[in-house]
Parts: sequence; C-alpha cells; structure tokens
Amino acid sequence: MIRYADVVPSLARPLHNPGDLEILLDRADGAKVVLLGESTHGTHEFYAWRAALTRRLIEERGFSFVAVEGDWPDGERVNTAVRGDGPDPRHALVRYDRWPTWMWANEETVDFTRWLCEFNRGRAPDDRAGFHGLDVYSLWESMREILVWLREHDPERVPAALDAYRCFEPYHEDPNAYGWAAQGSLACADRVATMLGALRDGDFGVWQNAEVVAGAEGYYRSMVRGGPEAWNIRDRHMDATLDRLLRRYGPSSRAVVWAHNTHVGDSRATDQSQYGEVTLGRLARERFGPDRTVLVGFGTDHGTVVAGPSWGAPMEAMGVPAGRPGSLEEILLNAAPPAALFVFPSGGPRPDLLTTEVPHRAIGVVYRPERERWANYVPTVLGERYDAFLWFAETRALRPLHTLRVNFREPETYPSGV
Repeated sequence: MIRYADVVPSLARPLHNPGDLEILLDRADGAKVVLLGESTHGTHEFYAWRAALTRRLIEERGFSFVAVEGDWPDGERVNTAVRGDGPDPRHALVRYDRWPTWMWANEETVDFTRWLCEFNRGRAPDDRAGFHGLDVYSLWESMREILVWLREHDPERVPAALDAYRCFEPYHEDPNAYGWAAQGSLACADRVATMLGALRDGDFGVWQNAEVVAGAEGYYRSMVRGGPEAWNIRDRHMDATLDRLLRRYGPSSRAVVWAHNTHVGDSRATDQSQYGEVTLGRLARERFGPDRTVLVGFGTDHGTVVAGPSWGAPMEAMGVPAGRPGSLEEILLNAAPPAALFVFPSGGPRPDLLTTEVPHRAIGVVYRPERERWANYVPTVLGERYDAFLWFAETRALRPLHTLRVNFREPETYPSGV
C-alpha cells in the first residue's frame, strides 16, 4: 500500500494569506498562460483565492487579462466596466441571466472586478487589464450583438448576418430544438460560415461574436448525438478564443484563465482521454508549450456549495459530504494542512502521490450529493493533470447576487444504493 501520509507533508505549504502564494507566482514567471481551476462552480474559497492569486499575477507579474468560462457578450459588459467605460461592474454581473447565473453573478466576482476597475483607473487604455468570456453558449445573444453593431457601424454587411439569424429563428432560441432538427444536415452551418467569412476582417468584438455563433452551431448540432464531439468543440473554441485574445493584446501579453478543473486540467492524465475528450489545459500545453503553461487545480473535502439538483433547477446551497474512501480528498484531509498549496516539481523523481491514479472529486452546476459513493469523481494522475494544487479541507457556498435556496440536509442521510 502506498503511504501517502509520508509524502503529503513534504509537498504541502500551509496557506494563511495571499503572501503564501509567492512560490506559485515564481513558477508562473515564464508562463504565457496560467489556468486556475475549481472542483465546483459554487465554492467561496475557490473564487476568493483564485481572485487573490490573479490580483498578484496582474499587479506584480504583468499579466494582461482574465478569461473565464463564461459567455462572450456577458464578459464584454464586465470588460467595459472594469476598463472604466461603464457603470459599477456589479451592474454588469447582475445581468447574467442564463442558468447557471451564480457562476459569475456572485459577490466574490463583484469584489474582484471592482478591484480590477480600481487597478485600471488612471492607466493608459492600452495598459488596462481586461475581463473576457471564452465559452460557446451565447448563440442567439451573439447574433443580436452582431446585428446591432452592424446596423449602426457597417450596414453593408448586415445581409449576411441577417440571413444566418433568420435561419435560427424557427427554433425560438431552443438549442435542443435546433440540435435535433439539424441531424442529418448542416442546417444553418453554411449561412454561419458565410457570415463568419464576411466579418472576420472587421471589428474584433463582432468577429468574436461570429466565432461564437459558429462554435455554438456546431456544438448544439453535436450535443444531441452524445459522445466527445460536442465537448471537444467547446474546449477547442475556448482555446482558439484565448489565442485570439492574446494576439489582440499584443506579442508580450499573458493571460489568466478561470474555469472548472475538468477544463483546466490536462485530459491525458484522466479518463477523459479514454473517452476521446481534449481539454483547454491540454490544448494550452500543446499551443504554448508546457514550460509556458501553468495548470492549477483546486479541491475540497467537505462543506457547502451552490449548485442545482437538476439542469435549470433553482440554485441551492447544498451540503458536500466528506470525500469517498481512497480519494484525493480523503488523502489530503488526513495528511495536509487545512489550507495548503502544492507546487509540483517540474523534473526529477516524483513521489507516488503525483504519479499514481486516484479518484478526484468534480462537482458541476448540477450536483446530487447522494451519488457521492459512485459518481462525481475523475480518475486523476495528479502531477500530470496539474502543475500546482490549492487545497481547502472545509469550504462554504459562494454568495450569489440572485435569490438562493438553502438546503443543508446532510447528504449521508439520503438513501443509497438505489
């Protein structure tokens, strides 16, 4: 039996305040991109410490912008605010109205974006740090953004965009309806490609919205078939968007990314690779090189989290039970400080904890704690999936801007094995 208890103390550095992150900042010094994860989309400590690390990367190490697992139009409203060209960032964040709203419409993100707004104050426009969305879900909102901008600034290109928009109209903004209708045909793909070709050399924001529409069209068409294709379209879109942003900011630009561990981690170190899935973290290592990419995972053992019991259900603050036996969470609970930083050695011999596959919890926007004993875990080779890891034994739910239901039933009391 591998005795992880003898290994963990030698790797773990206690975390008390942002000053304890210095070794991770040093590791990020030569990086083009630093990807910061989370094992849930609803944990206060993940958002707060991710923000603390990002502040230091921007303020002390010259990183250029933050790119998040969120939609492009929503991100651009926040970007306008943090650059000082709009109202308080809270007004932009509270407008997040697509489920799951709490991912970005929360007080933790308000705190960070207000800091970013203050950081940018007085800086030259080209030297201000930005905030952008990488994701692919905003098909109809991106189409509307394109048409509004073109009608005001470039009316000659309206017909191509309007033709694509009208192709989607019969589906009443229902991605499932479009996905099923598109089986066996390209449906609106040709019209979207025509629009994208017409807009690629124009305004950057319009071009990016067109790329979102193209990505979303393929994503929704693939989603209903199942398999890895839809996942890969989404992560490849985020990778391409990140690259476009870096080019937009200039050759010396550097990015911080916020996304779930299942996107940030390298899929080759999990069972995702067995299913044919690629991840943003793997794609970043391939695009920029492993020496210029830092992947940081986050994890917790127990506490509370914001999630929904089913897709589209009202968000709740739910109880998170202790990690299952043999999991990374149980190992760290027993051997690591309550809050700890692990920065993995980049070369030489590695301890078994970093080279042996262990189950590692992943909680999405949908969470059913009663399934903890047989679901919610990703088999992980820790030292290959990430370059560093932040650990918090006990965590609490983040603070949404919208109405939150509270359900603190103990998951252990739920029926199991049925």
